[in-house]
Amino acid sequence: MQQEVKLISGSSTTINRIAQLLNEKNIATLIKDHTESARLAGFGAPPNDIELFVAQKDLPQAQKVIEEYRQ
Repeated sequence: MQQEVKLISGSSTTINRIAQLLNEKNIATLIKDHTESARLAGFGAPPNDIELFVAQKDLPQAQKVIEEYRQ
């Protein structure tokens, strides 16, 4: 089993766009949406509490994709 590391956290729009860019580069992603989980459980959560994870081995390439996205 691979170790996954948090790459970035932010809004749903930003996280989904970055995940799409990573998937285009064949980098698998995992999105943890704490806002939606809290809503379904009946609790509150801070907005934009969405995290994007990638496998440890893909981290350097994923960071390059993030840098290109921010430019």
